[in-house]
Amino acid sequence: MDYNNSSPTEQTSIFEKISNSTVLKLFVIFFLSLILLIPLALISDLIEERKNREQEVSDGITLNWGKDQVISSPVLAIPYRETIPLSAEKAEKSNLREELKWIFVLPKTSNIATDITPQHLARGIYNTVVYNSNITLEGIFDKISLEKLEVPHEQIDWKGSKLIFGIQDFKGLGKRPSLNWDGNELTFDPDFNNLKLFTQNLVCPVSLDPQKTDNRFKIKLNLKGSKSLNFLPLSDQTNIQAKGNWANPSFTGAFLPSKRITETSNFSASWEIPSFSRKLPQQWTGDARPIYQFDNKLENGNEGNEQKAAQTATTTLTSANNLYYNTDMITINFLPDINNYQKTTRVAKYGILVIILTFTSLLFTEVIKKKRIHIIQYILIGAAMVLFYTLLLALSEHIGFNLAYLTASVATVMLIGSFIKSITKDQKSALLLSSILALFYLFIYILMQLRDYSLIAGTIGIFIILAILMRVSTKINWYQFDNSHVDQ
Repeated sequence: MDYNNSSPTEQTSIFEKISNSTVLKLFVIFFLSLILLIPLALISDLIEERKNREQEVSDGITLNWGKDQVISSPVLAIPYRETIPLSAEKAEKSNLREELKWIFVLPKTSNIATDITPQHLARGIYNTVVYNSNITLEGIFDKISLEKLEVPHEQIDWKGSKLIFGIQDFKGLGKRPSLNWDGNELTFDPDFNNLKLFTQNLVCPVSLDPQKTDNRFKIKLNLKGSKSLNFLPLSDQTNIQAKGNWANPSFTGAFLPSKRITETSNFSASWEIPSFSRKLPQQWTGDARPIYQFDNKLENGNEGNEQKAAQTATTTLTSANNLYYNTDMITINFLPDINNYQKTTRVAKYGILVIILTFTSLLFTEVIKKKRIHIIQYILIGAAMVLFYTLLLALSEHIGFNLAYLTASVATVMLIGSFIKSITKDQKSALLLSSILALFYLFIYILMQLRDYSLIAGTIGIFIILAILMRVSTKINWYQFDNSHVDQ
C-alpha cells in the first residue's frame, strides 16, 4: 500500500498554481514596492546629509571671505543729557540724576551706487559664490527739528555728534572706508560697545552746526561678501544703482527694481524708494539699540521665523514692530534658486511612482508575452532603480545635475534592459520595457523643469498612463492566463 505516491505530485501542482497566480504576484509586487520605500528613505537621508555637508563647507568659505553683507544709510547720532528724578515724590536738585540719551537722525536722501564682481570659490568638490564690490553712498542730512523732539537746546552736546555706518561683517572690508563730511575727509573707526545700531558699526565724530540747514556726506568702501548683497533703505528717499558681471541674479526682498537689465554676462538694476513703508521716523530719541536683525539662513517671506525673532529682539523704539528683517531689505542673490541637492530631493520623491510603474510594466509583459519573471528578479530590478538615485546624487556633485541625470538614467535603462533580455530571451520585450522606463525618467525630468506647472503636468501625465494601462488590461484574458502554462 503506497499512500504517498500522489502526494508530492498534488503538492507540486498546488504550489505551481499559487506561484502562477497573477493576483498573488500582484500582491507580492505591491508588498515589494512598500519594502523599497525603506532604501528610498535612506537615500533621502543621504541627500540631506550631503546637503548639510555642502552648507558646512560654504559657511567655512564665507566665514573667511565675508558673509552676506547688509548696506544701509548712515545714521547721525547726537548725545544729550536728560535729567530724571530719583523718586516720584521728591524732585529736588539733590534727588536728580542725569542719563545719556541720543538723538538719532536719518538722511533726507541717500544715493547708493555699487559695482559687484561675483565669482565661484571652491573648496574640494563644493563651491559657493563670493563677490567684491565697490560702493559709493552719498546723501544729505536735513536740519534737526528740536521742537518735535522736545529736547532743550542746552542739554545737547553738539561736539559729541557721530555718524554711524554699519555693515554685516567686518571681514569683508578690503580697506578702511573713507568719509567726506561737508568737504572734510574723515576716518571711520569700529565701535564695539556704545552705539550698536547695526550688526557691526563704524563710527566717525563729525562737526555739527545746529543752525546749518543741511549736511552732506559721501562714503566709499570696498566690500567683500558672499551669496547676497542686501540694502536697507532708511532715508526719506533712497536711490540705488547696482551693476555687476553676473548672468542670472535674483532680486528679492521688500522692493523689486524699478528698472533692470539682465544680459548674457552682466546685469544692472535700479530702485527708487520713498519712506512711506519705513518703520522708523525721520528722527527720534532714546538709547542706541539695534535697527535690524539679519539671518542669512532665513528664507524670504518666512513670516513664522520673523515673528519668532521679533518676540526676543531688542528694538530701536518700544516695540518689535520697529525692527527690520530680511524681508524689509532689498536683496540681490547670486546663488541659483534650486541647487543640485534640491533637484535630487525632488526627483527622489517620485521614486516610488517610477518603481510601481516599472513593476506594472513587467507584470503586463509576463501576462502578454507569457514570459515568467521571478520575484527575485523583481527585487534586483527594484534595487537597480533605487541605486539610480544614489548614482544621480554622486554624479551631480561632480558634473552637474543635468548631465548626471542623463548619465544615471541611461546607465539604469541599459542595465535593466539587458537584464530583461537575459530573462525573457526576447529582444523586443527588452526594448519595449527599456523604452517605457526611459519615458518614465524623461517624464520626471520634464516635471523638474516645469516647476510652477509640475503639479498639473504630473497629474495629466499619470492620468494618461493610467488610461493606457486600463486600455491594455481590457485586451487580456486574466483568468485564462492563471490557468495556462507559461514558459519557464
